[in-house]
Amino acid sequence: MRLTCFCGALLLLVVLPAGCQGGNILVFPIEGSHWVNMDILIRELHSRGHNVTIVRPLKTWYIKDNTSYYHTVTVPVEKTLDKEFITSMIVEVMEYERGSLPLTNFLHLTIGMFGIFLEAHNSVGEFTTAMLDDNDLMRRLKDSKFDLVLTDPCWGGGVIVAKYLNLPLVYNVRWLIATEGHFPIAPSPLSYIPITGTGNTNKMSFFQRVKNVIVFWIGYTQHNLVIKYIYQKICDKYLGPDNDMHHLLQSADLWLMRVDFVFEFPRPTMPNAIYIGGFQCQPAKPLPDHLEEFMQSSGEHGVILMSLGTFVSELPVDLTEEIATAFAKLPQKVIWRYKGAKPSTLSNNTLLVDWMPQNDLLGHPKMKLFVAHGGTNGVQEAMYHAVPVVGIPLFFDQYDNLLRLSERGAAIILQLTLVDKDNNFLEAMQEVLTNSSYRTNMQRLSRLHRDQPIAPLDNAMFWIEFVMRHKGAAHLRTESYKMPWYTYYSVDVYLFVAGVFLAVLIMFWITIKCLYSVLCRKKVKRE
Repeated sequence: MRLTCFCGALLLLVVLPAGCQGGNILVFPIEGSHWVNMDILIRELHSRGHNVTIVRPLKTWYIKDNTSYYHTVTVPVEKTLDKEFITSMIVEVMEYERGSLPLTNFLHLTIGMFGIFLEAHNSVGEFTTAMLDDNDLMRRLKDSKFDLVLTDPCWGGGVIVAKYLNLPLVYNVRWLIATEGHFPIAPSPLSYIPITGTGNTNKMSFFQRVKNVIVFWIGYTQHNLVIKYIYQKICDKYLGPDNDMHHLLQSADLWLMRVDFVFEFPRPTMPNAIYIGGFQCQPAKPLPDHLEEFMQSSGEHGVILMSLGTFVSELPVDLTEEIATAFAKLPQKVIWRYKGAKPSTLSNNTLLVDWMPQNDLLGHPKMKLFVAHGGTNGVQEAMYHAVPVVGIPLFFDQYDNLLRLSERGAAIILQLTLVDKDNNFLEAMQEVLTNSSYRTNMQRLSRLHRDQPIAPLDNAMFWIEFVMRHKGAAHLRTESYKMPWYTYYSVDVYLFVAGVFLAVLIMFWITIKCLYSVLCRKKVKRE
């Protein structure tokens, strides 16, 4: 018996180190809210014994120098997507939206701001070029024997670096340059798959489909222009002219999609698309004492939480005053993440904070309503904790994210231009607070979202480690990205079949004509 136990223990000692051997991962991240969810993956990878190295610019907003769970490689480049650049862009969007008609605002966002969009990608291109020009750095990265590159393909630098180092590539993805992440790899019929920015659902009228197609081609054109003027030039210089940036973007081994089909509209997908929507959500932890005391002081009315996301720290003064006035008329307590000047109409039922544990607050039993901008992280946390939403979308995909909740009866959307008019903001909050259907519908979404065989974060970890174990996942990747468009859509096949059919038709016509001529000649001779 003792011998058996000893052998079993010895076997465990031999097997466990091999099974838990950590990998070596290089991360090419993005700032802002994209970094917030990348950071969660990095922390989890570190907790599982993996070594994580992050490349970052000298001037960074969120990504700190070496921490306890990752190492950094700092590239000495000044121009970057810093806080000032992003904040100024957001202020411009808000000011333009409040002072323009819907059509002109739409044109401004889709076409007018393309120069700023190009400038942002140019900054990423300069950072990538600075990396690749640093021979000592690239030699050190090659000598580090990384197992894979983890990146967010909203910017194209990580894709090029992965190819340069000849490493497997994993995406933490919602966007790929100017396109929603599914479109480059999965069949995407525009008849029922809404394009972000259209405000369409998966049930479209004829004119909504017209808008869907137009917006798709605007985005497709922007996507191609960014690649042509920025990333393809880097590919040509450092990877050689035979490397097409479009193909590199589509050739990632794994696409960790930050959505799930409780949130997203149903659509075709691919084997290497792994759905991890809500991976950042977790059961609420105890709040700091001052916040817990504030929550408990709300009594039976409960608490409203308001946050407009990572990038928005303050709003125009008149808008701020109207929001504070609306909060003052409610019996609920309010926690409002806001860094601007204190509104003169602020009531003692409202607590202004610079930072807050959003996930833990949303998971508190006293939480009744979330006033949010519609970022992917926030709406998924609200869905996880079953908190209904009043959405004030500001830019990018936020309206479309909120639309997915609104269509399922769990949110009300209020355009920024309407917040300070005719008590719209107050009435929207009162509707969600008093109409129980919003909370009931959100509770249903929460049950569906949580009812999974494996937690989204664990699913992400399994597939990242899968790629490390097998040096890629080429067997899950479709080779369609290597096809020219006319082959992908079988245009050449249709033309060939049409040609054969036409040739047969012509031969049949010639045969009939010849027979007719022969018969006519015989008839003439007999007469």
